[in-house]
Parts: sequence; structure tokens; C-alpha cells
Amino acid sequence: MRGTAAALAVLAGGTVAGATLWQAPARAADWLEGAAAPLKGTAVTTTFLDRPGYRAIIKLLPEFEKKTGIKVNYEIVPYENAREKQVLNFTSRGDLTVALVDLVWIGEFAENGWIEPIDGLKGDAKITDPNLNLQGFFPLLLDAFGSWGGKVYGLPFDNYSGLLFYNSCKLKEAGFDKPPATWEALLKDYAPKLTKADKNQYAFALQSRRGETQSADSFMRVLWPFGGSLLDKNFKSNLNSPESQAGLQFRQDLMKVMPPGVVSFDHNEAVNALAQGQVAMITEWSAFYGTLTDPKTSKLGDCLAVAPEPEGPAGRLPALGGFSLAVASQASDAEKKAAWLFIQWATSEAIARPYVEAGGVSGRSAIYQQPDIKASYKFVEPMVASWQKGVPQYRPRFPAWPAISEVVAEWGSKMMLGETTPAAGAKEIGTRMEGILAKEGYYSGKKALLQ
Repeated sequence: MRGTAAALAVLAGGTVAGATLWQAPARAADWLEGAAAPLKGTAVTTTFLDRPGYRAIIKLLPEFEKKTGIKVNYEIVPYENAREKQVLNFTSRGDLTVALVDLVWIGEFAENGWIEPIDGLKGDAKITDPNLNLQGFFPLLLDAFGSWGGKVYGLPFDNYSGLLFYNSCKLKEAGFDKPPATWEALLKDYAPKLTKADKNQYAFALQSRRGETQSADSFMRVLWPFGGSLLDKNFKSNLNSPESQAGLQFRQDLMKVMPPGVVSFDHNEAVNALAQGQVAMITEWSAFYGTLTDPKTSKLGDCLAVAPEPEGPAGRLPALGGFSLAVASQASDAEKKAAWLFIQWATSEAIARPYVEAGGVSGRSAIYQQPDIKASYKFVEPMVASWQKGVPQYRPRFPAWPAISEVVAEWGSKMMLGETTPAAGAKEIGTRMEGILAKEGYYSGKKALLQ
């Protein structure tokens, strides 16, 4: 992996091993310096997570600050606290000027007026990148992460696709020269040969800790590929449909080929189980590729391989997660302009390469068309394949999701632990979920059925 200095040289049109590499769009630097001139000394304040995409943008911040004279202040917080801290800041008219918007927060943030639609901002040519090119984002990402009710509020940042990471050496030893194409094959064909409980060796691990990990990364992951969903078109529970039940029962069947205690696994535990050789396969976010390739945190070396998530009876409908960056409505006019400059820069085609080289995952399609990028990063092609088709409402993006997520996490965990059945647990979730939605006004017509 080349360093930032080499990446910046590439922006100027350099080459590596004789290959002509992608160049930054013309005027990428000139427009930013000119737009920022009246805003020198203005501060941008935002929230970051302790994840690879944020560490990547932090490495590049000195370049932005030097070029613009705009200071970027950030607080690194755990994901579990990020929404609450931002909501408290917005409701108390605090100091945040850039919102970090999770896929499932976009409805809440937009409907409460905490973030600005970009129409007015990009309509001001003085502060808008002439190479903004919204069409350069993967359409699925701009739709899912940045849009609500037909308006664009944020630009995709730190975006993830669920991928199958696997130990190719373990699979080869078991007689397989490629990963499972379907969930059924993983369980019926691969798992019996890869699971040796007496040696603490297991075929698969599904991060399932109670919380958003359980509701999003575990529970929702097995609904869509099996043809199920959380809600039907009338916003009533669809969890007791044959398709949803098939997915939830499949997850129960997976329990016998996963490590004991997997219900307490968060992302780090699942990634570590693969990295240290306890399991042969995991489905995880693309952002963890750097952890699995780092010899300081992983024993995999050349054995690491990556593929799209397996298909179910309904096809390949992988997990979708990530964020957008949006201008906070509470900011002053000058702060809004500075925030818009920062957001455009952080998500731009101009820094896509150094951002990826520093460990981030860009939402821009052009960078992943570069041969050397595809050759250097094994996750690129399966991730791009995953982003060709997906479900924007993989998790519902409406304001009611946080409350529903807690219900799903509680009863989804009970299912996995055998404290209730998939059918009984689904019925309990459905009853409680519909109560939340009724209170929110989705059945009375007070709120549109948007998710």
C-alpha cells in the first residue's frame, strides 16, 4: 500500500510501474482556495468515529486546512453514542456544523430540520466545486445515505457493503477452490468440512451483539436474501411471512457452525476470529479490509480473500451501511459555507485516491475503475458488484428506527440464544414495532410511509 505522498503525486498525474493512473479533475485545487478565501478563520465542527474511514480523512485534513484556512474540529466518539450526542447538540442549538448521518438517521435528521438540503448550497457557484458531479457517486449510495423524501441532504462518506471475507487456505485444505455462492451452500456443503468444535475451529461467525449490531448486522442480514423484510407495503410487520421465517430459521441453523458465544460478538470479535484463524468465513463491512490485511492485527497474510455476500433464494441482497456528511441547519451562514466546502472536499473525486490509500472507502465510482486500485485492494471488485444492486431500506431509515432497533435487538438475541422461537420472537417484535409506528402516526396518515 503506497503512502500519502505517493498518492498525492498521483493526483498530479504520476505513474506506478509504468501504468498511467487516474488524475484529479482540473481546477480541483484552484476552486477550493478561491471559494475559501472569504472564510479563512472559520471553524468546522463535526463528529468522527474510531474507524478506518475517519482515521483516513484525519490523515488528509492538514492539506484541507492549509489550502482553505478553515479549521476542522472533530470529536471521536463510539458509534453507540454518536446519534445521541448529535441529537442533544441539535436540540440545544450547540456547535456542530457538519452532521455525521448514519443510513438510519437520515429520516430523523431531515424531518426535524437539523440538516440542510444541498439544493441551496450547490446553487451558489462561489462555494460549489465545478467538478461536484453528483452522478459520480454510486446511485445506490446517494439514494440510501444522502436522500430523503426526494431531496439530497448529504454526500456519501465512509460507506460500507457487506462482503464475504474468508481464509482461502482453510477452504483449499477442505477441498474448495472458491467461496460459497449461496447461503445454502455455506451451511450444507462448506460448514461440515470447516467446523471442528473439538479444535475450536468453526466455519463462520456472524457478529450478533445485542444493540445495532444484532438488529442490523445479524437480524436484517438474513431477511432480504431469503425474500423477507421487516415491513410490508402498509408498514405492518412482515416478520411472520414464510420468507422472513425462512431467513430467521436459517440463522438458527448457522448457530451450530459458529463459535460459542457468537451472540456476544461485535465487529471486532468477528474480525478477530477470522484474523486469528478461529473461523474460516465472516460477512463483514468492507471497511474492515485494512484490519484483515495488517500483519499487526491479522495472521491471514495471502490467505485472505474477499467475495460478495452469498445469494439467498431472493438473490444477492447484501448488507448496506455507512454514512453521509450534511450541513447542520444550526450553523451560521459562514459556517454553513465552510461546512459545505469541507463536505465537498472530503467526498470528492479529487481526493478519492489518497483517501482509499489511507484506508478509507470512497463512494465515488471512478476510483474503483482504476486497474492498479482493483489489483491492490481485494475488496474493490466484490464491493462494487454489491453496490450495483441493493436495498436502500436495508434498515428502515425513518425516525422510528432507533426505538424499533432496540426491540429487534432484544428479541433477536433471545431467538439466537434459544429463549424464544423465530416465530414467537417475530410475533413479539411485530406487535411492539407496530405499537411504535402507530404512536408515530404512520397508520393515521400523519406521516407518509417513507422508509
